[in-house]
Amino acid sequence: MVRLTFAFWLAEVLGMLGSAAFPALMPGFIERWALSNTEAGLIAGLYYGGYMLGVPALSSLADRIDPRRIHMASSGLTAFAFLGFALLADGFWTALPFQILAGVGLAGTYMPGLKALTDRIEGPLQSRYVSFYTAGFAIGMGLSYFVAGAVAEALGWQWAYGAAALGALASVGVMAAAIPAAEPHHLSRHDTGLFDFRPVLRAREAMAYILGYAAHMWELFAFRGWIVAFLYYSQGLQPGGRTAWSATAIAALINILQLPASVGGNEMALRLGRRRWLIGIMTLSVALSLTVGFAAALPFALVVILATVYGFVLAADSAALTAGAVAAAPPGYRGATMAVHSTLGFGMGFLGSLAIGVVLDLAGGMSVLAWGLAFAAMGLGCAFGPAALGLLGRRAAAAA
Repeated sequence: MVRLTFAFWLAEVLGMLGSAAFPALMPGFIERWALSNTEAGLIAGLYYGGYMLGVPALSSLADRIDPRRIHMASSGLTAFAFLGFALLADGFWTALPFQILAGVGLAGTYMPGLKALTDRIEGPLQSRYVSFYTAGFAIGMGLSYFVAGAVAEALGWQWAYGAAALGALASVGVMAAAIPAAEPHHLSRHDTGLFDFRPVLRAREAMAYILGYAAHMWELFAFRGWIVAFLYYSQGLQPGGRTAWSATAIAALINILQLPASVGGNEMALRLGRRRWLIGIMTLSVALSLTVGFAAALPFALVVILATVYGFVLAADSAALTAGAVAAAPPGYRGATMAVHSTLGFGMGFLGSLAIGVVLDLAGGMSVLAWGLAFAAMGLGCAFGPAALGLLGRRAAAAA
């Protein structure tokens, strides 16, 4: 079980080496392509917009064919998208289609990969394996920040995207070599249409976690999309000018620390009760969001500490929300549940990343006030999560 889970995790991480390439290099793209903050937010967000477009069909299809096949084909699409970005993107309009394609590729790997894992691993430990797999998203994002920053500094931004394409191809190799094809009896069977999500929408407990996840993703992907730009701005306010600390390396570390946050958060949910833990940790995340942006002009070490703590807390609900949705999925509709879960979640991630650019522009551009309002917008979007978990969760318990 451990070896199989690690293989899925490794394929996930390799396929995500380009997932944070644009956010990691955003300050350079804004200058090089003369982008507004809104345009930069749209390019970053369309990676998740592409995911939102692709996931309903690809995750639902995972109920009907072995999702391993979907994963491999989608990793190939991801490699094509990153290579196309490296060779052909030279501004706002040419960057958009490759970001969308890369997002569709992620849609065919992340949730179908989770579906393939849960098809092969059942029982009481499934929640822990799910949390380990979903926490790999943070590792993939963290490595993406680091690799993009390091390769771009040494060879140029095109080579950073070339490295991301190689990672996606390596993901295909891992799936082909280490993951056996599913036996026919492991695949779900039902008679509804591919896009019939009514059984999922009627499942109140599952929908509580799905709506909570959507609120969480607004905050999480807004943070991931803009953290490098925020740190870069804060460095410029320091008395001695920009520090020697690399903003991309700091962002990578923050994302990697989200792995223990996500796994540990799921363990706390198992001990304290899933809804109680999620409502508490999401409320704390909202409170922290109201402080980080306004702290941009403080000593940079303190800014990094605040951003790290905020990043840790906002990831502590991720695995618990996904594991809760998987466990509450209607029988035979696990893939469809993941499709709704991801569509709403990554759709809000797209809107959250875009919203930060809009807030920055409306607030007059780069300033401490603008960044304070931007981080507040991240957290306030998350505030809908505890409300959904409280309301729908109580109704589901009453119905049971």
